[in-house]
Amino acid sequence: MHFLILKTNLDSDQGVDAIRPILNLHPSIIDWNVDTEDIDNVLRIEALQTIADLDIILLLNQFGVASETLNS
Repeated sequence: MHFLILKTNLDSDQGVDAIRPILNLHPSIIDWNVDTEDIDNVLRIEALQTIADLDIILLLNQFGVASETLNS
């Protein structure tokens, strides 16, 4: 399994709902969630294979979602 952790500007259920179809249909993504209660609105993605952070960042950006890799 591969995990991505991104800081986003998704601060509401409506924002999360807007990206739901995109992430649910991605062939490599098994599971994902957004913690809108966290100050960084953290998006956690579990994938079958390695997905580049930049690929997800660019995908989300196409739908108006700002994101960046969150350093642990």
